[in-house]
Amino acid sequence: MIKTTEISKIYQMGNQTVKALKSISIEIDKGEYVAFMGPSGSGKSTLMNIIGCLDTPTGGTYILNDNDVSDLTENELAVIRNKEIGFVFQTFNLLPRASALENVALPLIYAGYGKSEREEIAMNALSNVGLSDRYDHKPNELSGGQRQRVAIARALVNNPSIILADEPTGNLDTKTSYDIMELFQQLHDAGNTIIMVTHEDDIAHYAHRIIRLRDGLVETDEINNNVTRADEQKAALSE
Repeated sequence: MIKTTEISKIYQMGNQTVKALKSISIEIDKGEYVAFMGPSGSGKSTLMNIIGCLDTPTGGTYILNDNDVSDLTENELAVIRNKEIGFVFQTFNLLPRASALENVALPLIYAGYGKSEREEIAMNALSNVGLSDRYDHKPNELSGGQRQRVAIARALVNNPSIILADEPTGNLDTKTSYDIMELFQQLHDAGNTIIMVTHEDDIAHYAHRIIRLRDGLVETDEINNNVTRADEQKAALSE
């Protein structure tokens, strides 16, 4: 599904050249649950932006579902983003004046669906994250966990091949974090491919594979043999 070969990313900041990625070669198969970890400046967010087609590499190649997306135009990247990738952000990125239903339906507008079809698909997505009874609420009328569920429903609404989550529990308390990680667990159990960026070890251990970056390079790439289960964490928290 995903194959990067010696991709690099160089930014020019004034007179300074920043090598955010130096040479990254990884493969991620359909159905995997992967966490990118690393300290600030390690390149994990840059790598996620390239995988999510929000940015392009300076060098190397990136193959997504047998398509070389390394040199696509901005318009071509936008089509790939809307069709293939669902994004979940730490800050939710919801439209403040739009209802939960309208926020979830937004990607369907760009995909060309009519209003009634958009609403039906968006309601199904909200139902899948347990929020069908909050469809008419605006973000400021929802809790942090509910807002993240709306963001997850929006990420799923186009049935993407990959879900990218950038620090998905960064603004949530412990119990709500477990709720959201349990939802990701259910999505993975249903066959979704999930790539998560986090700097927290306890969150990374929900993933089945952990790729650690440092200084723009892969430091380690290991299978996680002690996967944390959110339902067990929640049960322990309630005791």
